[in-house]
Amino acid sequence: MERDWCLVSVFFFGPNGAAILLIGDLVVTKKEIVKTISEEIGLTQLKTKEIVQKTFDAIVDTLVEEKRIELRNFGVFEVKKRAARKARNPRTGEKVFVEEKFVVTFKPGKEMEERVRELDRLAAQAAAREAAANNSTGHNAAKSIAHPDGSYSPTTSYETGAGS
Repeated sequence: MERDWCLVSVFFFGPNGAAILLIGDLVVTKKEIVKTISEEIGLTQLKTKEIVQKTFDAIVDTLVEEKRIELRNFGVFEVKKRAARKARNPRTGEKVFVEEKFVVTFKPGKEMEERVRELDRLAAQAAAREAAANNSTGHNAAKSIAHPDGSYSPTTSYETGAGS
């Protein structure tokens, strides 16, 4: 699996202890991470898997013992106590009591924040290219509706919710 970029939006350990990364809408497993790293640095997947697992183990062990681990240019994992609270079962609407518990929080580092913010810039560029393409075909996206067959039809202000 090849990628030109990597956006980590969520990082957690699954129910069986497997590390899971969410990259955009894509789920990336520890196995895929190991494969990518082993190819990049030239180690066997078995040796790379051992290193990756020891890294994850060290993070978890530090969180259990120290309640906090700061990984420069990545972020800070911290164990916090969530207070007991009243909640509602969304399926039945019944009120339930949720006991206090420890949870792991993550605050992304500056470098990660900057890389994620770069997505805003890329999205704006893509929107500008799309608008320019629509304008060059004579269709104003704000004033027309694109149909699945590629045709456009004009809209009225009540259809778009915007004034003329």
